Amino acid sequence: MSEVAITKEHLRDGVSTSLWSDALRRLRRNKIALFGLGVIFFFILMAILAPLIAPYDPLKQELYNKLRSPSREHLLGTDALGRDILSRIIHGSRLSLLVGVISVGIAMAIGVPLGVASGYYGGNFDNLIMRIMDIVLSFPSILLAIFIVATLGPGLRNTMIAVGLVAIPAYARLVRASVLSVREQDYVQAARALGGSDFRIMIRSIVPNSLSPLIVQSTLGMATAILDAAGLSFLGLGAQPPAAEWGAMLSDGRSLILSAPWVITFAGVAILLSVLGFNLLGDGLRDALDPRLKR
Repeated sequence: MSEVAITKEHLRDGVSTSLWSDALRRLRRNKIALFGLGVIFFFILMAILAPLIAPYDPLKQELYNKLRSPSREHLLGTDALGRDILSRIIHGSRLSLLVGVISVGIAMAIGVPLGVASGYYGGNFDNLIMRIMDIVLSFPSILLAIFIVATLGPGLRNTMIAVGLVAIPAYARLVRASVLSVREQDYVQAARALGGSDFRIMIRSIVPNSLSPLIVQSTLGMATAILDAAGLSFLGLGAQPPAAEWGAMLSDGRSLILSAPWVITFAGVAILLSVLGFNLLGDGLRDALDPRLKR
């Protein structure tokens, strides 16, 4: 009996390793996804090393240097208060990545358990949860986020909460769909027949086999969170002055778009590249983890 169990365990580990190794192999062949990963790694490295590589204090005001065009002294120029734009963009990467991670974490922490329980138990509980999700989805995400931030008060913390709450239905519905296809599999039925509790079955048998779409959605969700947070900051509801945040930098320089375009151009490029990086990586992960592409 023990030899049979050991053999089955080794076979199971071998299959699991093969699936993930195949996905990694396909991801390595996807040059576009690797480019997206490189962009993300660049911003992560920039955020980590911000105090070391930023040439100036991002909050220091030098009014005699205001609205200086890009030069050797200030590579990306200065804003209306004389602050170095390059330094503010470098430090702003910390806030943008933090918003993405926290917002996606909030959405997953609430949406994944709701989706797993809804798909596993079904019935009236499933209908109740999904109707609530449908109601949330019926509102435009940015308008709902604005309402939440306006209720809680402007600020970076409330922006992360708002963006995370708005994204909950996407994770709940995605995980529910995966659970509906997994819960009838033989290994789940076997675990149930052996007397496993519902919680144990969901944690040990269902959630691990629903990770692929969740990984893809979380990567794409990072891009959406960064973009939504920048939009809220542009409207004055996100990070408050003098914080170095890309959306707030766009808001501060919108009146200077003709006279000093560099004030908003480089912050916009930073938002574009970060969102593009996560979207490219997400698309690559979706292709790599798609079971229909397995040979």
